[in-house]
Amino acid sequence: MSVAQITQPRLIQVGAGAVREVATVLRRIGGQRPLVVTDPWMVSSGTVDRAIKPLRDAGIAYDIFAETVPDPTDVVVAAGAAVLKAGGYDSIVALGGGSPIDTAKAMSVLAANGGAMRDYKVPNDIPKIGVPLVAIPTTAGTGAEVTRFTVITDVANDEKMLIAGLPCVPTAALVDFELTMTMPRRLTADTGIDSLTHAIEAYVSRRANPMSDMYAVRAMGLIARNIRRACAEPGDRAAREAMMLGATLGGLAFTNASVALVHGMSRPIGAFFHVPHGLSNAMLLPAVTAFSAGAALSRYADCARAMGAAGVEEGDQAAVARLLDELRRLNEELEVPTPRSYGIEKERWDSLLPVMAQQALASGSPGNNPRVPTAEEIVGLYQQAWS
Repeated sequence: MSVAQITQPRLIQVGAGAVREVATVLRRIGGQRPLVVTDPWMVSSGTVDRAIKPLRDAGIAYDIFAETVPDPTDVVVAAGAAVLKAGGYDSIVALGGGSPIDTAKAMSVLAANGGAMRDYKVPNDIPKIGVPLVAIPTTAGTGAEVTRFTVITDVANDEKMLIAGLPCVPTAALVDFELTMTMPRRLTADTGIDSLTHAIEAYVSRRANPMSDMYAVRAMGLIARNIRRACAEPGDRAAREAMMLGATLGGLAFTNASVALVHGMSRPIGAFFHVPHGLSNAMLLPAVTAFSAGAALSRYADCARAMGAAGVEEGDQAAVARLLDELRRLNEELEVPTPRSYGIEKERWDSLLPVMAQQALASGSPGNNPRVPTAEEIVGLYQQAWS
């Protein structure tokens, strides 16, 4: 077995009220004057004010950059990096879903290294680590608080670029499920399936290892057994806590293995049609799993058992059949739209399929899939997902 490299934040605090430790954690990692990176809704809803009150109470001076957008762009990152450098900030506190956290990571990279975000697109290296970053997720989905990745859209080319490396790993993460209690049903469903996809893809990835497997199996169990309840009963604290822990474990799984074909294909959907990341993953997960399962039957069967979709006594073939049924049923029950029902125009969808397939392959993620696809096969999978 080859040696696995494991990365994660220097400090992770998990549990109800973890966000109240933000001032203590910031000082432990050397931060004295942070820039708080968030989005406009987090400010207008009062979430930022409540979450960073401990900074005020501790006498820590900070400023807020709230210009992040749902699909982080290189334009916003460049603006944020300029603010970070000009203000003399020695740290970042990123508060929000995956988009503010990804934006904050990219701002740190760009401020420390200069140039443009495209310069650091995979497989390019990131030479310098930027200022310390404390990530505080407010959704149970992306796992960005613990990963070595950020995804940034190149506006000029309509391309979602994968940026990866140690400089993208947050220094600390505060994982507080209470921040997710007001998540609406659609967001709970989409980010939950995103987390489930992280865990499944990490487990079946060609880069899987014993450590990532441990995180992935636990994440699948937590998410699959709680996602419906979190959507139906948003005030259920136990379900919310399970989903948040599952999201973080899913992040730890895929950052130490990889994602695969679902993510490779979903990024172009987001770039060209502005479909939220979790939702585009959900659109693709059943079809891509069916395409890939034969190349890693026992691994996908393990996924079915971890999720509770199949019993331990069932054979691999039967377990995978149950997995596919469960993924389709989950999409139906959580009302995941297809690209067609989402309102994407068929003519534009068809015209962009070759470009989308090439972007998917260029991301590198499909190469980690159990069954590595050709561009033509990716086009076929996009066509299957359409209706």
